[in-house]
Amino acid sequence: MTNKNKFIITTTNGQTADLTNATTLKSNNLYPFGRHNYAVYETPEGIFVRGLNNGEREIMLTHFEMLDEATARNYKHEYYREDD
Repeated sequence: MTNKNKFIITTTNGQTADLTNATTLKSNNLYPFGRHNYAVYETPEGIFVRGLNNGEREIMLTHFEMLDEATARNYKHEYYREDD
């Protein structure tokens, strides 16, 4: 049975991380969602994770990647929201 109170992610290369108690370092999660959406998290264990959106309008973050600390803390997102 899945614990619905946990925020467990699987990265694109198969690693897992528990983001339940993670701190959000940076994010831009505006609806409607799209490539401009991202979030950078730091877990209590010192794991850094970036969530991205591949262009899905109804899903905030579609995939996750592990980052090193320097990349996470200095992350600059390449996409911005374009309103139609």
